[in-house]
Amino acid sequence: MKIIFAGTPGFAVPALQMLIDSKHEVCAVYTQPDRPAGRGRKLTPSPIKKLALTTGIPVLQPQTLKTEADLAELASFDADLMIVVAYGVILPQAVLDLPKQGCLNIHGSLLPRWRGAAPIHRAVIAGDKKTGITIMQLVKKLDAGDMLHKEECLIKADSSSSDLHDQLSELGAIGLKKVLAQIEAGTLLAEAQDESLVTYAAKLEKNEAVLDWSLSALELDRKIRGLNSWPVAQTLFQGKVLRIWSAKITAEKSNLSAGTVIQQGKRMSVVTGDGMLELLEIQLPGGKRMDAQAFLNAHDANGIKLGE
Repeated sequence: MKIIFAGTPGFAVPALQMLIDSKHEVCAVYTQPDRPAGRGRKLTPSPIKKLALTTGIPVLQPQTLKTEADLAELASFDADLMIVVAYGVILPQAVLDLPKQGCLNIHGSLLPRWRGAAPIHRAVIAGDKKTGITIMQLVKKLDAGDMLHKEECLIKADSSSSDLHDQLSELGAIGLKKVLAQIEAGTLLAEAQDESLVTYAAKLEKNEAVLDWSLSALELDRKIRGLNSWPVAQTLFQGKVLRIWSAKITAEKSNLSAGTVIQQGKRMSVVTGDGMLELLEIQLPGGKRMDAQAFLNAHDANGIKLGE
């Protein structure tokens, strides 16, 4: 099949690599325009563009896909199928109608749960026991197309969003390969989503990073894992922003007020609204990520109230 691929971040790379390695022809790659990145704010190509350029596949970077010129160029590829993975551009109906067999999307959740922008993070924060990817037919309504295939994985007690991101990106490629084989064999079955089971994964906002120590240790642990690696959970330590990359629930109890640090040797635990949380990896402004032991070598934290 002749396939157009549309994607931008690293999450989409395994799927594109699978297509490149397959018998199918990737006739064009669409990705977002280069963006400023790094301290020098130098224009930087997306991970998908970098991969595509190593293969000689035409790379296109329109701001939108709404102009007549954009649509004519897309149509000129005469593609059988368009695969969309975290492209970041809303596709008008005219684009969805162009490929002979439509447009497919790899979404990072088990639909209809967690439609929307941050499905991986929301699944962790909510305490879901499993997640996965869904390959669906792309329609104009957000993440509402018929489901074609799912791949599942467990959310472990220590899984972060960053961990799951990498797992799901690989599962997306595995699932897509199966779907393409089913399309060719004529055995693909579509399943409509049950609208009564829909939940929405709202975009993450920076202000969500601030921890409320009156919450339970369980809720805080999920939030810390869910916000890793962006925007990263944070609190105040003696007036400075302390980023918390990882933590774990402990069996200890304390009657001290929520947010109080209890230093036990080289362990740094915090009293919460219900239970205690041991901080494992933290970071001060301008500093590197470090384990709690290294932090305590330079700071006396015992009795300090976080968040103040």
